[in-house]
Amino acid sequence: MARARLTLDPAFTIGAVRRRLFGGFVEHLGRHIYDGIHEPGHPSAGPDGFRRDVVDLVKELGVSAIRYPGGNFVSGYNWEDGVGPVADRPRRLDLAWHSTETNQVGLHEFQTWLDLVGSELMLAVNLGTRGVKEAIELLEYANIAGGTALSEQRRANGRAEPFGIRMWCLGNEMDGPWQLGRRDAEDYGKLASMTANAMRQIDPGLELVVCGSSARSMPTFGSWERTVLEHAYDEVDYISCHAYYEPADGDYASFLASGTDMDAFIDAVVATADHVRAVKRSDKRIDISFDEWNVWYASRWNAIEDNLPIDHWPVAPRLLEDVYSVVDAVTFGGLLISLLNHADRVTSASLAQLVNVIGPIMTEPGGPAWRQTTFFPFALTSRLARGDALRVLVDADTVPTAKYGDVPVVSAAATSSGTGVSLFLQNRHLTEPATVTADLRGAAVTTVTAQGIWDDDMHAANTPADRERVALRTNDSARLADGTLTVTLPPVSWTAVSLA
Repeated sequence: MARARLTLDPAFTIGAVRRRLFGGFVEHLGRHIYDGIHEPGHPSAGPDGFRRDVVDLVKELGVSAIRYPGGNFVSGYNWEDGVGPVADRPRRLDLAWHSTETNQVGLHEFQTWLDLVGSELMLAVNLGTRGVKEAIELLEYANIAGGTALSEQRRANGRAEPFGIRMWCLGNEMDGPWQLGRRDAEDYGKLASMTANAMRQIDPGLELVVCGSSARSMPTFGSWERTVLEHAYDEVDYISCHAYYEPADGDYASFLASGTDMDAFIDAVVATADHVRAVKRSDKRIDISFDEWNVWYASRWNAIEDNLPIDHWPVAPRLLEDVYSVVDAVTFGGLLISLLNHADRVTSASLAQLVNVIGPIMTEPGGPAWRQTTFFPFALTSRLARGDALRVLVDADTVPTAKYGDVPVVSAAATSSGTGVSLFLQNRHLTEPATVTADLRGAAVTTVTAQGIWDDDMHAANTPADRERVALRTNDSARLADGTLTVTLPPVSWTAVSLA
């Protein structure tokens, strides 16, 4: 049996856990919006067309800020197409996902949905096929109370009060060859700086996110961040990170250790941002918005994409609808642990995405909505991770991986609030349980409960035929004695321990 010993103390903190760390992402992609969150003919739909069964699940998930409308989609999007009378809105080709966009849902409708689920809007502007002018016009439309042509247009379109959007993304993945309007770092950095400067002339208090590399594997990673921030450092608040993980050729040992890659990604971007800060002799600190992250079987999509008929532009096709297993959820939980362990600099994050499209929630038209395996680690962490993230010292056995070498068999994160301590644990071993002991003598805790996700079949999943095959399980091995926690983690498992 593998072993790990943890040491933590509420006096030794990483930083506050912001609620935006548990953000989401909704894009006009596949069945995410149409037949996902919006299906007027569904039995659970309200008069606004939004499925209330999905609303309930999103609320249960505990999502804070939600990034919208993309993603790759935003680089070809005209925001004006999504406002005004729905019957008059144009149908457009969506080049990002080879689909037809009906524009039945736009800014006003999406804000209605956000009000239902209780989440904040994080809005992206198109810096692919558009630029500064369109960005400030959208800001004027959305946030100015009245008295101008665009603010009065918003009022005429049915919203008297401003949207009051605080957080804005300056484009999306502008380094990617797949992106409409792709630019090099010099050109994008200049455009982002000009756009941010113009937007701040309307509202200096906005929170602005500049595009980092679309993946750590990009050939310009590092140099892209440095160049972009050399241009835009003074005008922005965040730089973005995007990362997706899947097992390569059945290498589940490396897959379970994906948090190792996320850690290195974050550390590199922080170092680059702080280098630019030093060169500029700035007192300002740039934080990270990890506004796309998930397990995604992208290789499956790439194989489909290569064979799409050029003259076929469907509405809301089934795209990127991964079915997640237990091993996917355990890897996913490990990524949440990495985010918590960087809470001092990752102050916003967006799970990509929420419904149907690589989402923790699935739906069928006219039928049910259900939780995927990844739903459970996110919902439980969002509920329990409060207060401050703690520094956790991990002394553990190791497991070999082909991609990352030897890694600790257990990854761990912890948070502390006025009501107690929460500990999040991942056992990366494919076949062996791991016994964890945690020295908690610095924390005033007296009771312990533990829940998590594991299964004898790590490929078990929730499907339309068996929507509740996988759910949270109680770990009855958790014991607390004389300030020391002991818990045994099953192989390929993720566990949240609540100490009150």
